[in-house]
Amino acid sequence: MLYDKINKTMLEAMKSKDKDTLSTIRLLKSAIDLYRINNKLDEITDEVVIEVASKQVKQHRESIEEFRKAGRDDLADNLEREIKIISEFLPEQLTKEEIEEEIDKIFALVKPEGKKDMGKIMKEANTRLKGKADFKLVSIIVNTKLDM
Repeated sequence: MLYDKINKTMLEAMKSKDKDTLSTIRLLKSAIDLYRINNKLDEITDEVVIEVASKQVKQHRESIEEFRKAGRDDLADNLEREIKIISEFLPEQLTKEEIEEEIDKIFALVKPEGKKDMGKIMKEANTRLKGKADFKLVSIIVNTKLDM
């Protein structure tokens, strides 16, 4: 289970006095615990860990863009290190080509008639690609295919 892996990694970071990993894992663990409390969950599943970790990575990427624009490369570099640590708990990310293949399969299933079916496509994409793909990229690919 991923949550157990997080706890194990946190203990290892404590023992090796790896402050960067420890603070990042604590941040992730508290976000997961907060999610569990807010959603009144009895247990933490791998899906919960993946959802929370994906949100953390997305927020970090958005912050990195802002920091780079503001000339704060030091802060952006720190967030990139945190993304690497958090990504250890996420499934392997799909390449652009693999995402396009999955979207083609979704199109074959949903048979969209235009932009009005974007919601149906994204709902199916969320089911199939959650935690495996950047949904900003998924949205761009779907919009491109709908415009054809």
